[in-house]
Amino acid sequence: MGLKLAWNNEQEDFEISQELIELLEKALDIAGEAEGIAEGEVDLTFVNNEAIHELNKEYRGIDRPTDVLSFAMNESVDEEPEILYELEEGQNLDDIPDVLGDIIISVERAKEQSEEYGHSLEREIGFLFVHGFLHLLGYDHQDEASEAEMMAKQEAALSQVGLVR
Repeated sequence: MGLKLAWNNEQEDFEISQELIELLEKALDIAGEAEGIAEGEVDLTFVNNEAIHELNKEYRGIDRPTDVLSFAMNESVDEEPEILYELEEGQNLDDIPDVLGDIIISVERAKEQSEEYGHSLEREIGFLFVHGFLHLLGYDHQDEASEAEMMAKQEAALSQVGLVR
């Protein structure tokens, strides 16, 4: 079945092109392969600063917008996931993808950061997406060593799809 990217655009300031989605799908495949993850679904939502600010405040207690948030499905074992699938005719439970988690990206913040760092918006969104994916797999950047490890993995995946600085 492979890794699947399901995406949704909830912001109107920037167009999300099919080319960008294809790059993100390639980056997902490459990053997944590097981590030994061959199957599953990643749900990606593009939002604005206002929406991500609310989520950041609600889930992390941080009262400001951020660039990316990740919510791994396997983090809250004590709660049932709210996502329910309706089986269509002819489908069975084996047809439902294993959802790895949700990644939410503020395209508005990504645009600000791309200008600040002097690279394309596509590069910044790609970086945030792979960064979020690694968080879904349990990676973190609490210290210099773990941050360096995440950066190396992100750059490796992004360079293979041409999203370089």
